[in-house]
Amino acid sequence: MAKNEIVSPKRTRPATRRVNAAILVVDDHRGAAESLAELLRADGYETYVAFDVDSGLEILEGEVVDVIVADMVIPGMDGLDFLMMAREKWPALPFIILTGFGTIETAVEATRRGAYEYLTKPVDPERLGRVVEKALERRRLELENIDLRTRLYEKYSFERIIGRSKPMQGIYELITRIARTNATVLIYGESGTGKELIADSVHYNSRRREKPLVRLNCAALAEGVLESELFGHERGAFTGAVRRHKGRFEQADGGTLFLDEVSQIPKATQVKLLRVLEDGVFQRVGGAENIHADVRLIAATNVQLEDEVQQGEFREDLYYRLKVVTIEVPPLRERAEDIPLLVNAFIREFNEKNHLEVEGFDDDVIWFFRAYDWPGNVRELRNVLESMTVMAQSNRLTRDDIPPNVRKSVEEVKADGVRVGMKLADAERYMIEATLKELGGNRTKAAKVLGIGLRTLQRKLKSYGIN
Repeated sequence: MAKNEIVSPKRTRPATRRVNAAILVVDDHRGAAESLAELLRADGYETYVAFDVDSGLEILEGEVVDVIVADMVIPGMDGLDFLMMAREKWPALPFIILTGFGTIETAVEATRRGAYEYLTKPVDPERLGRVVEKALERRRLELENIDLRTRLYEKYSFERIIGRSKPMQGIYELITRIARTNATVLIYGESGTGKELIADSVHYNSRRREKPLVRLNCAALAEGVLESELFGHERGAFTGAVRRHKGRFEQADGGTLFLDEVSQIPKATQVKLLRVLEDGVFQRVGGAENIHADVRLIAATNVQLEDEVQQGEFREDLYYRLKVVTIEVPPLRERAEDIPLLVNAFIREFNEKNHLEVEGFDDDVIWFFRAYDWPGNVRELRNVLESMTVMAQSNRLTRDDIPPNVRKSVEEVKADGVRVGMKLADAERYMIEATLKELGGNRTKAAKVLGIGLRTLQRKLKSYGIN
């Protein structure tokens, strides 16, 4: 077969205008390359033509190319080597190999090295058109996946974990150190502190970020269901098992598995989890086949597992397997200096979500928030802020917008007066308010009793939002 017989003369389909896309044709025979480029241009594609590898690489460096169509035989390098070189730098770029010597071995080798399709010459125009269309669709999907992964990385980067307090700075440093390893991580923290977000950050800052992050709440499932969700099951393993099911370990292969509320795993299942952590092997429920999975485990709990071990509720050997690295997420009451940052972030979020225009908040709001204990932690603060922004009486949040339960809780504590463990600023505010109340609001007398100047008192009144 002659080298220039690249396109079959038969053409039964009309030329159609396609979505803007550029195709690079690489063939050392000018006539064959230009003939193929002309066919593709007739289909509405923009084309670039190169007659050797160096010219092809130069075009790829300077132009946006969506598909490569290359001959198997190119001077100085075969088409498969060119494919490997191009895909190393542009992994989402579909590569279509053409050859006049069609063999099964060549086709297998082409696909093994990453070629999207393998066509023999002379090329059927209709088949080429279909292959190019499918290759472009695949490229679109891969680019969307890359964009999604990029946005996920941005979402779970440190900028998304809000807090500049000393405890949070320590957590950022710890995540930076451990993310690049494969070490098992155990995250402690009260409900609502953001343990899942910490797990997300470990994964998306690790080398496994391109692989799945699979989640499972161990407290939400009964024992039998939990085992099936973790390890999968075979068809017929139990009533209702009508088909084989892949468990979370299989789904997370190559990536990360996040087990929330790990303390709730029954002891029988704990044994199987321990085996996976020790050798990476497990069996589906109702199966005998050993399955291997490369998974990094991150576990979270809101109880002290050491206490559970002493009470016989949690296996000691599993406990030590889990606590290779421990991250303790502080409750919100222990990092109250982060509250203004969190409030600003949540206001922006709910403005966008609910099409609102809340511009800020009074100092009084932050004072109440700092004085409140936040038993539900950041999750509770977020819920309170959503309610306040939706129900706000103006475009600025005030003391009146604070939910009654929060306001009442703070006012009851405040009525108890200064107490051990009270923040200095809260104690100062209490003393100022109590003194003013006792003196009928006379600021001059209050300043004298408090031992400060009148201007200092006025400045503090403004700072604390006291009327």
